[in-house]
Amino acid sequence: MHPKNISITSFQYDLPEDRIAFHPLERRDDSKLLVFDQGAMKTDTYKNIAKHLPPKSTMVFNNTKVVEARLLFKKESGGVIEIFCLQPHEKYKDITSAMSEHRQVEWLCLIGGASKWKSGQVLTLSFALDESEQSLKATFIEKRADCFVIGLEWGADISFAEVLHRAGHVPLPPYIKRADQKSDKTRYQTVFALQDGSVAAPTAGLHFTEEVLGSLAEKDIRKSFVTLHVGAGTFKPVKAGLMQDHEMHSEFIEVSRAFIANFIEEDSKVVIAVGTTSLRTLESLYWLGVKLLTDPGVFDDDMPFLSQWESYEVAEPPTRNDALEAILHFLEDKNLNTFIAKTQIIIAPGYDFKMINALITNFHQPASTLLLLVAALVGEDWKRIYEYALKNEFRFLSYGDGSLLWKQ
Repeated sequence: MHPKNISITSFQYDLPEDRIAFHPLERRDDSKLLVFDQGAMKTDTYKNIAKHLPPKSTMVFNNTKVVEARLLFKKESGGVIEIFCLQPHEKYKDITSAMSEHRQVEWLCLIGGASKWKSGQVLTLSFALDESEQSLKATFIEKRADCFVIGLEWGADISFAEVLHRAGHVPLPPYIKRADQKSDKTRYQTVFALQDGSVAAPTAGLHFTEEVLGSLAEKDIRKSFVTLHVGAGTFKPVKAGLMQDHEMHSEFIEVSRAFIANFIEEDSKVVIAVGTTSLRTLESLYWLGVKLLTDPGVFDDDMPFLSQWESYEVAEPPTRNDALEAILHFLEDKNLNTFIAKTQIIIAPGYDFKMINALITNFHQPASTLLLLVAALVGEDWKRIYEYALKNEFRFLSYGDGSLLWKQ
């Protein structure tokens, strides 16, 4: 069956509220780890993850950094208007450059309390910079079907990323029904976070500590990093009867030329994606390479883009290295050090994985596209895995425990 014909109702399960982790554990690597391999399951913790991975394998992490995307503007009347910064206006070439803008930006946003924002009114938010008080001003520019275009302006000569770090709040997932706390600034962030741009954490990476990373190195397990900036669309519910009627959210990916060259040179036989975002980046990279093999000039005029169903439409896909070589040649021809693209890939049962052998991931919401991805990897065993996790008191969702799932 083509994934377009999948009904999301087949991927429901009962998730009691008391199984959702509303706070992280005191230590990241104390989180429980469900290991699934060849149909068998067992329980361990993340601090022991290295013993479940073969030497000389390659682990790929997402080094995106969560930005404090929630801005709370107080009106003179005492009311609050929340501006949630989703992604930069399309006039910017990518998130990294938009985050580096100084003095002013235009951003696509959601607005809580938009009806209270009077026409022509400029909202002001104060924030501290060193020993001075600065102001961030918000101006309404345009209303779109699913968001607003907002102009943001500040006087200090600092980047927009720095403004968000100082003025914003951590964008905890909507199912964590509490205000963000000071501790969330570090705990809703991986220890290897580097590139500002996400409005949700790559949660599989939250369990890794410097000690765990050290244990991987001792076993000669290679660590590599890609960037996928996680958008709020990751929480977008599937409301369509069939997946063909669900529009997948798109996200920016950034992969260095060195990463691609090393991946080809090492030709690792075992690749483990840390998180669904790393997996989506790797698989998207392959299919974008396929597009270049088919038409070397396909990305000459536009940003590389992979739509949600393209990966199911190629009759005879090329080898992994051929696809990656095509991207490497593209970067060399354009004299670029980073491959920047947008992906809308949807990975569901019926998908043929090209880049990975295993996935490290948390436990996802019922009837979600992330659960479809898990089912694509392990088949109908996803039901057994989730039943095991529920019976053995695993904690679910972003701040919860996780799993190591080997492709069947």
